Amino acid sequence: MTVRSVTSNQDDIYKNLEAVVRKYAATTFLRPVADHTREAFDKASDFVRSFYGARATGRLDLVLDSGCGTGESSLHLAKKFPNVPVIGIDKSAVRLSKAGNERQLEVSAGGSCDVPANAFWVRAELLDFWRLAIEKVDAGEWRILHHALYYPNPWPKESEATRRFHLHPIFPTLLRLSPVTELRTNWDIYAREFAEAAHVLGNALSLRFKVELGAFDPENPETAFERKYQSAGQELYKVLVSH
Repeated sequence: MTVRSVTSNQDDIYKNLEAVVRKYAATTFLRPVADHTREAFDKASDFVRSFYGARATGRLDLVLDSGCGTGESSLHLAKKFPNVPVIGIDKSAVRLSKAGNERQLEVSAGGSCDVPANAFWVRAELLDFWRLAIEKVDAGEWRILHHALYYPNPWPKESEATRRFHLHPIFPTLLRLSPVTELRTNWDIYAREFAEAAHVLGNALSLRFKVELGAFDPENPETAFERKYQSAGQELYKVLVSH
């Protein structure tokens, strides 16, 4: 099967990137939160509390897997963070219906036939979920140890650039959610934009973000997209933003 690489009428990072990021650094995203996302967030919160049981006091650690698709990446994260609840989030009920199937468990969970006890998936709008999550973080109730953002829609047309997470009003919230944000993409411009936007936002907010950008070749692909892109010989990129 042919896997298409990203094609775009952009040949470099978005020309207005700094102005856009600085604009949103000084504003607050106020769109009403969708009811179904609020309900999903409550389910995720209940899962986090129940995972810790009697230990559920003070600030609770967790991991977010945003845009998890069929949930395979959440299983890998559940192995990496075995003592922490991992919340996979996607807006597609069809994709999430495949989460935890036998193929995924064989590939991702070391041959186990059971879904790891620390993995949980919810259907929600990412932007709304993040805004609810930052309230928990700011209130000292949650500590999101790691935030995975694997292969988001690149919106490759230049006219669509401001739909990318790093050129959207949600970006300040996104980077504040966790001390470690990990982006993976198969489009070098998206990776470079995300890294540059993090630098700009850090300067605008007087925050110290450490930004690492580079190509990578995963030994064990963690999503179906990652496996397809790697098999097709496409270059993959990773951006780590930490603070």
